[in-house]
Amino acid sequence: MPSGDHLVLLIEDEPPIRRFLRASLTAEGYRVAEAVSGEEGLRLAAGQPPDLVILDLGLPGTDGQEVLRRLREWLTAPVIVLSARDQEKQKVEALDGGADDYVTKPFGTGELLARMRTALRHAARPAPEPVVTVGDLRLDLAARVVTRAGEEVHLTPLEYKLLATLMKHAGKVLTHRFLLKEVWGPGNAHETHYLRVFVAGLRRKLEADPARPRFLLTEPGVGYRFAPE
Repeated sequence: MPSGDHLVLLIEDEPPIRRFLRASLTAEGYRVAEAVSGEEGLRLAAGQPPDLVILDLGLPGTDGQEVLRRLREWLTAPVIVLSARDQEKQKVEALDGGADDYVTKPFGTGELLARMRTALRHAARPAPEPVVTVGDLRLDLAARVVTRAGEEVHLTPLEYKLLATLMKHAGKVLTHRFLLKEVWGPGNAHETHYLRVFVAGLRRKLEADPARPRFLLTEPGVGYRFAPE
């Protein structure tokens, strides 16, 4: 679907950032609706549901976290949050609360547009693909087989489950809490050392240079992202 068919709802109270985003998005063919507060954003979303929301966390009145919570009661469209550098805790809270991604201020146009395209592609998928391919990595969910450059990679059951979770959400930041609950179960949501050990093991098996990973990227203090091409 061309970008011109997508309506983006921008909920941002800072005029310079709003002007910058409006110019950048309209130049790419997106339609843009703007709100300067959380309450206005919720009203606009209800009146004409957007295809994607860009949500500032630091809003006056109803803050971004509450806006996200209320949007997620009914809106399935992807939400990308904007956050300041010192808001690591808020990033995690937003991602755990249903945000699809975050972009840290200050940010570049290219980065934001790439994150938007990834989020919109995920939203357009009706169901997980039976085979996920990224670069020379191929994950066959039905056969539970992983290959790299055509060669099968032997993984432990937990390594496979972690990789499958990351690859099925390629391009999306997955928080430590989300990954631990998905792979190890709800009782292990704070055992972040599990993730460090298993991600390191996956990098040794899958990355050409484990010290400079191409696929399994760390989002410091937040979680991990499987990089799409």
